[in-house]
Amino acid sequence: MLSLLLPAMLTIQAMAVMEVLVPEQPVVALHGRDATLNCSFSHANSFNLSDLSVFWQLTDTKRSVHGYWGERDQLTDQAERFANRTGLFPAQLGLCNASLLLSRVVVADEGSYTCFVRVQDYDSAALLLQVAAPYSKPVVTLQTEANLRPGDEVALTCVAYGGYPEANVIWKDGGGRNLTDNITTSLVANEEGLFTMTSVLTVVLEPNSTYSCGLINPLLGGEGYAFVTITGQNIAFPPVALWVTVGLAVCLLVLLVALAAVCRRKIKESCEEARREAEEAKELEEGESKTAMTLLNS
Repeated sequence: MLSLLLPAMLTIQAMAVMEVLVPEQPVVALHGRDATLNCSFSHANSFNLSDLSVFWQLTDTKRSVHGYWGERDQLTDQAERFANRTGLFPAQLGLCNASLLLSRVVVADEGSYTCFVRVQDYDSAALLLQVAAPYSKPVVTLQTEANLRPGDEVALTCVAYGGYPEANVIWKDGGGRNLTDNITTSLVANEEGLFTMTSVLTVVLEPNSTYSCGLINPLLGGEGYAFVTITGQNIAFPPVALWVTVGLAVCLLVLLVALAAVCRRKIKESCEEARREAEEAKELEEGESKTAMTLLNS
């Protein structure tokens, strides 16, 4: 039994000679700021810095990020984009701290980094770096068209700039109802890799309605809200339609006045004709009476 346990104990002891430790959770760094990639190691025995080698590299591409051995930095093979942006903590190396300082973080720095440490024996471990940048305060605008009417569909646009990574956009109405299913969102990256987010919500136009647009950065949390209220002024008759309506009303009024004048003239003419006919009938009747009287006298 002892013969079986002894090799296992020796293996465990050998493994315990060197162990490299890095954070299990991703390291979140702000765009443009400095970040520390923590890496520590345990060693059973004391050691001289001349025996220590530290090597940081990109896990996927194996490109060199920072090298140290012979008690000084070794940057001959360093990837060009890391030049003048990396460093260790010399005073901490003897205390088993092999952490890397990465200055002026950019979006392109995001990814997995591996920390190698060697003191007689060696070990390595990888950590994940994530980059975050806050978005500008969102701005909400309402499309303006000359012929908007209550019941028409309109587009509300929410825009925020300079953020990373892609944020979650949440639209709500004045009652707090989530309208996110009715949106379309687009991303455009600038030369730094930071995003401009544009989200469009389509709603049915109603007076005195309030809508809000909010951004939630998955790494930084909520980043503010913007509101827009559609009042009766937004859906009033537009100038063109108003002048057309006024013109039609004036034409109708003129037509009615003309029709009234015509009717009045016709009625007057009818009355005069009736009066003339009555006078002629009376004169005829008087003439007939005189003729009859003359005949009787004869």
